[in-house]
Amino acid sequence: MPRVHQVVPDEEYRHFSYQPDRPLCPQLGVIDILGDLYFGAVSHVEEAIHTYEEREPDQRFLLIRMHNVNHCDFSGIHMLESVVNKYRDRGGDVFMVKVGYRVDRLMSSTGFDDSLGQDNFLTEDAAVSDIFYHTLDPAVCIYECPVRVFKECQNLPKQLYLDDIGVLDEESLNQSVEKVSPEELWSELKGNNKNLTVIDVREPREYNQGHIPEAQLVPLPQIISGNYQFDLGGEHEIVLVCRTGRRSRRAAHCFSGNGKVRLLRGGMLAWEAAGLLEAVN
Repeated sequence: MPRVHQVVPDEEYRHFSYQPDRPLCPQLGVIDILGDLYFGAVSHVEEAIHTYEEREPDQRFLLIRMHNVNHCDFSGIHMLESVVNKYRDRGGDVFMVKVGYRVDRLMSSTGFDDSLGQDNFLTEDAAVSDIFYHTLDPAVCIYECPVRVFKECQNLPKQLYLDDIGVLDEESLNQSVEKVSPEELWSELKGNNKNLTVIDVREPREYNQGHIPEAQLVPLPQIISGNYQFDLGGEHEIVLVCRTGRRSRRAAHCFSGNGKVRLLRGGMLAWEAAGLLEAVN
């Protein structure tokens, strides 16, 4: 069976290799397929990709390195179509690099190259740079990601505010803060719950691109600095919202021990996946 490895750059950013102990990018997954995509192997390859997807659910973008795929049949094309559709259904996309001549001919004859899009076939030297600068969300890199996986990450400012609130125990924080699903929150908002305030802790640019209609914008730095006063009197409740949940968990840390604060489970990505109404500024 072909091996399927999630790979990251080496310390000099020259080569990708399987390094299971190295941190991964929260937005972009890179995988190597080491073997041919034929009828007897495609289920194994698809299951391996699905396993990586479940392990890193926030990785909405995937770069598939095809260096070692010398042969692909129609079942391989159908498998790749399934992977692409799954990522696009989540609001992401799939890119490919180093597709061999014979595989490229089959992709062309079946129309797969058109459905994926020519812009999604990238050159090896520029693949990560192209995705990094044109597809990934820089706000996630700056405000949510504590690691520098790619060469392109090195000069980004990192504003995680960990020094202000201490190193969070994500597991215990996840257990201590109540969460509400997008559908449940939508139902509460439709019911005109006057004791409920939705606070979006993202940056203004992110908020303006799409937010829950009733949400107020209060960026995470403002919450941490204490420059915003929340009304938690009486029966009042607050639901914190960000892109995936990372920043809202950090915001909830500022209200540790207060049971009137909840988080939107899965953040705006989950809200969008549920097909719920968004406002755009």
